[in-house]
Amino acid sequence: MVPVASVGPVNGLLLPLLALVWWLPYRARVRTLAGEKRAVPGWRQACYASGLIVLAVALTPPVDNLADQLLAVHMAEHLLIGDVAALLIVLGLTGPLLAPLLRNRFVARLRVLTHPVVAVTVWAVNFYVWHLPVLYQAALRHDTIHALQHATFLAFGIAMWMALLGPLPKPRWFNNSARLVYIIVVRLLGTVLANAMIFSGTVWYPIYRAGDAHWHISAMGDQIAAAGVMMVEESVLTICLFGWLFMKVAREADERQRLLDYAAAHGVELDERRAARAVAAGRGEELFERLRAAEESRSPAPALLHDAR
Repeated sequence: MVPVASVGPVNGLLLPLLALVWWLPYRARVRTLAGEKRAVPGWRQACYASGLIVLAVALTPPVDNLADQLLAVHMAEHLLIGDVAALLIVLGLTGPLLAPLLRNRFVARLRVLTHPVVAVTVWAVNFYVWHLPVLYQAALRHDTIHALQHATFLAFGIAMWMALLGPLPKPRWFNNSARLVYIIVVRLLGTVLANAMIFSGTVWYPIYRAGDAHWHISAMGDQIAAAGVMMVEESVLTICLFGWLFMKVAREADERQRLLDYAAAHGVELDERRAARAVAAGRGEELFERLRAAEESRSPAPALLHDAR
């Protein structure tokens, strides 16, 4: 028998049930928007559903049972909650989906957590504080603290991804170069902790000794494996984010040039800075329609052309 805290009702059932509760209002809002001709893309709905599934899997047996016995599995569980599930949930959101929530004064005030500087700061503080041995081991001994740990990993993970990928307006200075720095900073913060676990030469969480012995793994080997899991996950995610940013830059350059070419070809005034701002804000298509309207307003109406003949 492994003398490690067992899965309690709070960890094992409450948060997965909350995941289901999150899905129901999401689907209701999706249906409402579809009726208003503002349909949420299918891939976003799939991302949101996948995020909730990942969250439920991470917080229920056998993953949660093994996480109480092995640090490497517990680290994987935390990455699933705070990185993967949080990322997928953010990718599933759009501005119109969030609009009813943002009308609530309390929720609207929480938008400050999605500011890039605030988001990365609170995420980093939360991430490092919970990995202090006293708190990390307390979470394993008490279900309520464990649930709080997982809830904060998810909440601040969502805030961190929302600052980078979410639909809320970004600060003007948060351009693609700033996004690149943001990605690097977030990943480096995780890498520093992983390297500290590997090269410290001491076991940080003795509570896992019983579980390690049960699985015939040394405590230090388990700690190094946990750090390795973190570094591999972060490396894969970083490569994906770099790829996303590269494609974003290329797509924005193409869209900006399309706007400038159209304006030049039809004699409509448009400077490069205005085009760049519209594209960066995701409003390139809206600006294109305005350019078309401006060009059409300067042309004779088709009926007048016909009468002239």
